[in-house]
Amino acid sequence: MTEELEILQGAIRAVVYQNEENGYAVLRLHVGGENVTVVGTVPLPMIGEQLMVTGRWTTHPSYGKQFEAEFLERLMPQSSTEILAYLSSRAVKGIGPRMATRIVEKFGDETLRIMEREPQRLAEVTGISADRARIIGQTFRLQVGMRQLMEFFALHHLPADLAVRAYKAYGDSTMELLYDDPYLLMEEGLEAPFGAVDRFAIELGVAGDDPRRIEAGLLFELNYNLTAGHSFLPQDKLIAATAQLLSVEPEPVRQGVERLLEADRLVRQQLAGIVVIYLPRLYQAEAESTRILLEFSALRFPEPKGMEAMIRRIGKDSGIAYSQEQEQAIREAAMSGLLLITGGPGTGKTTILKGILSLLHQMGLKCLLAAPTGRAAKRLSEVTGEEASTIHRLLEASIDPATGKMFFVRDGDNPLKADAVIVDEMSMVDVELLHALLQSVPQGKRLILVGDADQLPPVGPGFPFSDMLRSQRLPTVRLTEIFRQARQSLIVMNAHRVNQGQLPELRAVNSDFFFMRRKSEESVRELIRDLCSKRLPQNMGIPPEQIQVLSPTRKGGVGTMELNRTLQEALNPASPDKPERRFGEYVFRKGDRVMQIRNNYDILWKKTDGSAAGCGIFNGDIGTIRELDPEAETMTIVFDDREAEYDFTQLNELEPAYAVTVHKSQGSEYRAVILSVWNGSPYLLTRSILYTAITRARELLILVGREETVAVMTNNAKKNRRYSGLKLRLQGKTE
Repeated sequence: MTEELEILQGAIRAVVYQNEENGYAVLRLHVGGENVTVVGTVPLPMIGEQLMVTGRWTTHPSYGKQFEAEFLERLMPQSSTEILAYLSSRAVKGIGPRMATRIVEKFGDETLRIMEREPQRLAEVTGISADRARIIGQTFRLQVGMRQLMEFFALHHLPADLAVRAYKAYGDSTMELLYDDPYLLMEEGLEAPFGAVDRFAIELGVAGDDPRRIEAGLLFELNYNLTAGHSFLPQDKLIAATAQLLSVEPEPVRQGVERLLEADRLVRQQLAGIVVIYLPRLYQAEAESTRILLEFSALRFPEPKGMEAMIRRIGKDSGIAYSQEQEQAIREAAMSGLLLITGGPGTGKTTILKGILSLLHQMGLKCLLAAPTGRAAKRLSEVTGEEASTIHRLLEASIDPATGKMFFVRDGDNPLKADAVIVDEMSMVDVELLHALLQSVPQGKRLILVGDADQLPPVGPGFPFSDMLRSQRLPTVRLTEIFRQARQSLIVMNAHRVNQGQLPELRAVNSDFFFMRRKSEESVRELIRDLCSKRLPQNMGIPPEQIQVLSPTRKGGVGTMELNRTLQEALNPASPDKPERRFGEYVFRKGDRVMQIRNNYDILWKKTDGSAAGCGIFNGDIGTIRELDPEAETMTIVFDDREAEYDFTQLNELEPAYAVTVHKSQGSEYRAVILSVWNGSPYLLTRSILYTAITRARELLILVGREETVAVMTNNAKKNRRYSGLKLRLQGKTE
């Protein structure tokens, strides 16, 4: 029987369970000489701290009598004994049991007051320097403020991790600012869910047609649609979608658009006769990219002396007889300010790059090479024999300490020091990154952009490489001939068959492309597990770390989430000598393969050989957990030749990567690829996804699942339309 509301007060003796994402916890609270079980939203509980909890007694069918907390108030430890227990539980980062004992012996009941208000005095304790005392004080004040804010957020059903980001943005004034305008949580960088913020605002008394709500809804719609790849929205669609989102009439939304235009928070323009609305930064990216691309495309250089002889010598030295298409690309690279090179697998893009680099070097030109991801840059370096970097590293991505926002050191005022810039895997580059890249290339120099326009579009807004090619306004070489050696690969030939809408050859048995039929999701998982853990390593000498499992989807019995659980159990099972940490749906364990799932420009990294250091780990980077320290709540991840330390508060930026979606595999190439092909959404079972998956494999590709699904994907040429204006701008169709 449920009892009336009661109040319990006591000290936390044990934290049985805590979910760091939503703040839910199961605690042992010492009340009146006995321990009672308390359950509820208690963000960041620490052993030794005092709680005053309001709630009801209930009886759980499995765990028995427990107290369900509805409200709570934290009471910081008062006595020396309580403070010692609190600090010894590592409640404050940087203080362990031994250090806690020395601090409390020195300051007694005054310890927490000194840590908050006079942290410099901590240097009076043996083993604590002045710098360490300052850091401990900062950490303690941050944690106190953070917990108060997390309790406030929990009360209003806002995500606990949002409190962390909000506190970093607004500090101790966060609650005061949010009472004044709750939609501040929708500012760029906070990544707040609009529904939760909107409910919070209404709880605080914001009216349905309040201008702040209308404007926040409009900005949310535009930002949300960036994740679908749209650089803008037609004005009518934006107004209708926002009115539906907010359950208001269109007129106040239309008025909101005008206010935001007046405040320069939106930009309106006509494209091909349609009125469209941009966020300012997207408008600037498209418009400026158009201007720079046209400027570079108009630039022509005189033919270098002896160019034909140099091209013949390059071919002879490398043992290559260039096709007419390839020779044209090499010539154009020498004489064009801008050159686009596109072609599918086996058409010689790598051969072209080598020839272009050799010619440009003979002309005495300094070349810089880049690609969108670390793996793509590493592959570019391997195939050319020259150093290549990610675009972010090329542009020297850095963090503004005043705002916490990323910026590029290299721009129009501080351009790259190069005569030619060559970028591979351009299909992955969105319009904002293209804009940053174009700004950094010195005027009057060469820019060569290489890619396969039939690959999936970038994760970010726009599809610039496709737009540039389809505009037919920029110098372009299309490679169409498949070379003899490539024709011997069924991976290459099936990729081209799929791209042309023809079913791939699935019956071959002595090739680099295999299809293995299975009739259930469970049998698909078990076969993939067996291939990764036994058959490929033992029979073909391909170690598990050189095998990448792909799936079109995250969810379902053969989506990446289930496949990752299966493969983790097979390839890196739990063991006493492998520390691990559970976070949400995942367990992260020493030795696991993991992927960064969002750009983080703050994370510091250093080369594993100690030769360099920098900052920034980016969406799609894959690494291995080398060390995991549960006490320090940190882990070290090695990404190819870089290593970075992560705090456990950053676990929401990681996912297991034994299996990844095809979208996440863009720009990477793997020795062996296993693709699950099963039922799913028609938006994911598409020709472009199958084509992209096939072209990720270098030596071996295995499809596991249903022939019918392969046929569905091959025949489904549907491409999600993206609102992108770059092609129209290049064609001059703006008003």
